[in-house]
Amino acid sequence: MYDRLKGFRDFYPGEMRARRRTMDAVEDAARRYGFREIGTPALERAEMWTDKSGGDIVTELYDFEDQGGRHVTLAPELTPTVARMVVARGQALSKPIKWYSTRDFWRYEEPQSGRNREFYQTNVDLFGSSEPTADAEVLATAADALTGLGLTGDDFEFRVSHRDVLGGVLNSFDADVQVRDAIRVVDKRAKLDYDDYIDRLAGTGLSVADAEAFDDVVASNDLDELVDFAESERVTDAVANLRAVLDAAEDYGVRDYLTVSLATARGLDYYTGVVFECFDSTGEVGRSVFGGGRYDDLIESFGGQPTPAVGFAVGYSTLPLLCQRAGVWPEEEVRTDYYVLSVGDVRDVASRVARDLRERGHVVESDVADRSFGSQMNYADGVNAETVVIVGERDLADGNVTVKDMDSGDQVQVPVDEFPGEYDEPRYADFD
Repeated sequence: MYDRLKGFRDFYPGEMRARRRTMDAVEDAARRYGFREIGTPALERAEMWTDKSGGDIVTELYDFEDQGGRHVTLAPELTPTVARMVVARGQALSKPIKWYSTRDFWRYEEPQSGRNREFYQTNVDLFGSSEPTADAEVLATAADALTGLGLTGDDFEFRVSHRDVLGGVLNSFDADVQVRDAIRVVDKRAKLDYDDYIDRLAGTGLSVADAEAFDDVVASNDLDELVDFAESERVTDAVANLRAVLDAAEDYGVRDYLTVSLATARGLDYYTGVVFECFDSTGEVGRSVFGGGRYDDLIESFGGQPTPAVGFAVGYSTLPLLCQRAGVWPEEEVRTDYYVLSVGDVRDVASRVARDLRERGHVVESDVADRSFGSQMNYADGVNAETVVIVGERDLADGNVTVKDMDSGDQVQVPVDEFPGEYDEPRYADFD
């Protein structure tokens, strides 16, 4: 007997049905905004990550040397892959480029609630526009995906900020601040107690007093106060851009989902502008559900032409936690529209009935194991068949089949030549 690997999951039909409905809702939102689906390989050159993040990142990768001597890895994220794809086609792609993809990724890290070593994401990316409307459209796509699942503004919020806000404020201090390290500390703010947080900020080059002043202005979430405090053109421009995105989000009808949160940093270095994270409004799901933002330098860093970009990624380890908390997680059960039950030598008629129902777009099952009447009825009940069509030798001798409603137990005989007949979705009530 083989055990499942740690950090990997099995999805049986009921749970997979709920996951598929969730993925479909996210993908449907992306399609409605004009994003086009792409497919990407599971295996990439490991240098796509080690060249950008250093050799130490291999501890987080499922990497190996292939038979051709290449250092390869199972992809831990999609962003470098789509960057590679944009660079490869260059000017042949019409701008803006709007892509989405749902697939699995792999990272070697300690599994915990909402985080596994194999995980599934839908990535939504927009390349080729630096306008605030592009950021707003990405935010609107994400919001529509959540409301399409039945979530409301009482269930989630997008905490929105701008990467140049933190960087600009940190650079405004008269100190040699390690800005990237400080931003990483800010990104962990919710997980640290205050003293530890201030000590870590001080470790990036700020004095304790400056670290406390920095925390005060960031925690205020007051954009006017921030501009006055920093006295920095960089911060002024960042706040103006953030406000423009918020205004555009108003036009897209999603401004009410957005909360200015200046401590929202996003830990990845490639973010350059507006960033956001989705959180459970009640706080019961105590971690970010998903996030995104602008990464205008990414394509150029992979050898392409300067290309502004913005996007987000929804993970299907954390999103279910929010949906379950809010009571909108789809039912985890298999369902069958029709079960065609056969008794005796009636395969030709039973097969014709099943074909006719499938051609109308229904989920139809029939006996493939030569089981008894009772065993077939038990199976039909087990797969939640809504209607059972009984095709038996005795009924056929009289030119009939029996249509049985599984909820009520009521049944009626119907002329075999009239089933399914003119009905797109024939049920017991149509013939009673």
